[in-house]
Amino acid sequence: MTTLSITASPANALPVNATCRCQLADGRTVTITASRRPRANRADVKCSVPNAPAIADRMQEVVRLARHTEARLDSRDQVVLSMDLAPDAGQREWELAAVLADRMVRGVHHHRVDEPATAQGWSDRWHLGQVNDAIVGDTAIGHLGALSGHADPASAVSSVRAWFPLHSGGINDALAWVEVSVFAIDTGGASEEETIAAPGLDLAAQQDVRHTLAGARHFDGHGLGRWRTVVRFGQPRFHGGSYQLALVMADRLARGREFVPRGRIIATGMSSAWHAGQVETVAGREPKLALIAGLAGPGDRVLLPGAWQQELPPGFAAALRQKGASVACIDRIGMI
Repeated sequence: MTTLSITASPANALPVNATCRCQLADGRTVTITASRRPRANRADVKCSVPNAPAIADRMQEVVRLARHTEARLDSRDQVVLSMDLAPDAGQREWELAAVLADRMVRGVHHHRVDEPATAQGWSDRWHLGQVNDAIVGDTAIGHLGALSGHADPASAVSSVRAWFPLHSGGINDALAWVEVSVFAIDTGGASEEETIAAPGLDLAAQQDVRHTLAGARHFDGHGLGRWRTVVRFGQPRFHGGSYQLALVMADRLARGREFVPRGRIIATGMSSAWHAGQVETVAGREPKLALIAGLAGPGDRVLLPGAWQQELPPGFAAALRQKGASVACIDRIGMI
């Protein structure tokens, strides 16, 4: 179980820090401390675990994802979380402790100082606000909304997947998915890219995802400053930007900016000017078309760069129609 405490700041209503003690399955007790300080262009969340950088990375990911369904995004402060000892790699019951400490130190979760709380739980769906094996006090909960008497926050999250051909020239060629989950928020002045999380990707890929969505939403005219977004990939190890059109389409579908197809959206394309809505060509046309032709099914909508229109293999579109799928080559989003 987890014991929570806070230290109030005399300067304002928010606590300076929050401390959470979690008893691990092996009997050890880990202390998680969350501290708040002015961000000053630093990362929004910083985590440290002694001699366990992978657990520190997981704690940072958990906290960021658990913030997804908070209605307001205020990025002026940095939260620093630390553990006094390292749990074993398979131990995850500390995750809810980190989430609650982060929420308390930012004033999102309110708890009386003179009545320490107890809690434990973990999740693979923090971005939906859902938690497994969670107990707060004497009450079992299944989602973070229950902490404040609200409905399951997952009901307010719109999640859509789109597929793109992942070609590496081997047996691992496949249609990979990218999923965009959006939650309506008041951003509180945060930049668009700060509202977009892409866990599991390296820093360069995360920046590419953020630039792509921010640019496409600028062209959209209805997307900026309104959403908190989590982007997940079924296969997070890939190279190049040919996934970008699928990402943009999943985002537009999640935000209600496109008609939902009967089947899947399968798309490939990238752009150096998403802010203008442009769709540009990508490498590997022939193998990607062959992959799509073999794996597309009834109801699927295939979107390709406009530059491929004259280069489609003979009978490609007809073959897709026979399967019940359709294809369009586009130069610009929003005209599909």
